[in-house]
Amino acid sequence: MLNEREIESCYLGQFIPVHYHHNMLMDQNRMHSFKSAIAYAVKPGMKVLELGGGTGVLSFFAAAKASKVYCVEFNPDMVKEARKFLAINPNGEKVEVIHADAFEYLPPEPVDVVICEMIHVGMLREKQVEVIESFKRRYLERFGGPLPVFMPEAVIMAVQPLQQEYDFEGFFAPIVQFQETQVIYPGTVEMAQPAVYSVLDFTQPNDMMIGWQGKFVVERSGCVNAMRFVTKNILSVVQERNSTIDWLNHYMTLPLAKPVQAKEGDVLEVSFQYRAGGSLPSLQASLRCEVLYESALQPHHYAPAYA
Repeated sequence: MLNEREIESCYLGQFIPVHYHHNMLMDQNRMHSFKSAIAYAVKPGMKVLELGGGTGVLSFFAAAKASKVYCVEFNPDMVKEARKFLAINPNGEKVEVIHADAFEYLPPEPVDVVICEMIHVGMLREKQVEVIESFKRRYLERFGGPLPVFMPEAVIMAVQPLQQEYDFEGFFAPIVQFQETQVIYPGTVEMAQPAVYSVLDFTQPNDMMIGWQGKFVVERSGCVNAMRFVTKNILSVVQERNSTIDWLNHYMTLPLAKPVQAKEGDVLEVSFQYRAGGSLPSLQASLRCEVLYESALQPHHYAPAYA
């Protein structure tokens, strides 16, 4: 019998395609944010572990200061890619690329920093949250405390009601969309302010189930037919400047099964539940939105939920 993780791996696909990793190298926001955060968090002589190394670029950033970097990758194609790239880059000799499952691997010695990149919005599809929670338990059993610093240190997730255009040259298709965060899309209308629905702090234990029920005040009349999911990775907390180094994933817009007509001032109630690492359909199936109060009945009594 396959266990839940094995069944979901078959359903979701075992590995992210190699070309997707190549595209990630061209994502300037991602590259600059991680390079800055790693340069801040990794001090000279530190030992670093990367869980899910991909092309090896984050391990490369760490190797600039670290004395040793363990780069763990389960996809054999990416293991070859990482070894090839690190061999032609400075400090590549300090990185050991290990073909192993991050759910099972522990380094041969204590490490100071663990990098585990969160690629997917809402902590869906991929298993980083589960990987980190499993790693913490096994690491403490073998080495005791303290735990290493994790990157990202935390993740903030928010949701926002939208009116989304789904007309593609006359073809109506309510599809899942991923949008860059710094681009204005004429077919996307924000119907209310975003609301934070979950904060994961990796210094603390985290539950695998993520659920939320909350309210929004509609800011303009129209049709709420989609929800935008926003994920901000707090890569490093810069204490001396009281600031953070962040990376914002692409927005994910999910169509609602039942669009809702709403007027300015109406109060919407939204709810959903899913498992960290679960599939998009599992989130979509639980997603509910309805008008809780109409503006004519409850004027000016409900403040918007801000992210």
